[in-house]
Amino acid sequence: MNRVRALFWRVVALAILAAGAYATWVRFTQGLGSATHLGDRYPWGLWIGFDILCGVGLAAGGFAITTAVYILHLERLRPIVRPTILTAFLGYVLVICALMVDLGKPWNIWRAIVWWNPHSVMFEVAWCVMLYTTVLALEFSPILFERLKWPRAVKVVKAVVVPLVGLGFILSTLHQSSLGSLYLILPTKLHPLWYSPLLPILFWLSAIAAGLAMVIFESGMSARAFGRALELDILQGVSKVMVLFLGIFLMTRFLDLGARGSLNAAFRFSGPGSYEAGMFWLEVALLALPMALVAIPRVRRNPQALFACSAIVVGGFLVNRLNVSTTGLDASSGYRYFPSWMEVAVTLSVVVVGLNVFRFAMRFLPVYVSGGHEVAKEDSRSAVYAQP
Repeated sequence: MNRVRALFWRVVALAILAAGAYATWVRFTQGLGSATHLGDRYPWGLWIGFDILCGVGLAAGGFAITTAVYILHLERLRPIVRPTILTAFLGYVLVICALMVDLGKPWNIWRAIVWWNPHSVMFEVAWCVMLYTTVLALEFSPILFERLKWPRAVKVVKAVVVPLVGLGFILSTLHQSSLGSLYLILPTKLHPLWYSPLLPILFWLSAIAAGLAMVIFESGMSARAFGRALELDILQGVSKVMVLFLGIFLMTRFLDLGARGSLNAAFRFSGPGSYEAGMFWLEVALLALPMALVAIPRVRRNPQALFACSAIVVGGFLVNRLNVSTTGLDASSGYRYFPSWMEVAVTLSVVVVGLNVFRFAMRFLPVYVSGGHEVAKEDSRSAVYAQP
C-alpha cells in the first residue's frame, strides 16, 4: 500500500512539473497574456499574491527563530534552527524563481543593482530580498560545509553568525513590512476591509505569526516523513509566541477597521460587497480558531492537534494575503480575477520543487541536531509521529 501511495504521488508530481514546464515555455515564448488572466486592468495575480507575498511571509520563521537563538540566547530553540534556516532559504530562492516568471522582462532585473531609485518601495524590497537571501545562504552554508568536511569554512561562518543574524533581522523587518507598503498607493482601489495606513505593520505581524506556524508545520511534516521525534516541548513554546502575534494582529486589524469606519463593510452579507465580507470572515475564522485552540494547554500538548492548528494558521495567512492582492481589488477593477490553469501549474510546480529539494537536503545534509552533533536523517515512508 505504501509503495502504491508513493507511486501515485510521484506520478502526480511529475504531471504537475510537466504542466508547469509547458506553462513556463508558453509564458516566455508567447508572453504573459497567453499564459495568464492578467492584463492592464489586473496586472498582479496569483504569482504575486501567492508566490511572492505568501512565500516571503511563510519564510519569516527564519529570522524569528535565529534572532531568538543568537540574539536573545534562547538555547532551547537551537535544535530547530537548521531546519528553519533551510525552509527560509528554500522559500526565498523559490520566491525569486517565481518572480522571474512573473516579471515582464526578467532579464532586466539586474538593473536594480546599478540604477538606484531610493524613493521606490519596490527598489527597497528588491535590495532587501537580494541581501537577505545572501544572508540566508551564509547561515545555511555551515550545513553544506560540514557535509563537505570543510571545518575551517564552518569556523569562519560561525565566527560572524551573530552579526549575520542581526543584519537578517533588520532586512527581514524592512521588506516584510514593505510588501504591505506596496499597496499604500491604492487607497481608492483596494477594498476598505484591507486597505489601511497600517498595512506595513499588519504585514509584519502576520508574517511572524505565519512564519512560526510554518516552523511547527514543517517540523510535523518532517517528523512524519523521516521518522524522527517531534520536538514537542520546543514547539509548544513556539506556538505560544504564535498565539501572541495572532492576537496582536487580529486586535490591531479590528481596531483599525473601527477607527477608519470600515467595520460595517464586514457585515454586508447580501448585494455588492457580500463576497468581500465573506472572504474577510473566512480569513478571520482561519486565524482566530487555531489561536483560541492553541491557547488551551491540552491542545498544545497534542502533537496532531498542534500540527492541525498550525496548518490552519498557514491557510488563514494565505487567504489574508490573497485577499489583499486579489479579492480586495476585484470591485475597483471591474473584473473578477481567477488564475488560469497555467498560473496554477507554475505555482504548484514551485511548491513541488521546493518539497523535493527540502526532502533531498534532509536526507543528505546534517540538518538536525542529535546529542549535540548534527546528523542527517534517513527517509522512512512508514514513519508516524513519535513522542520526544
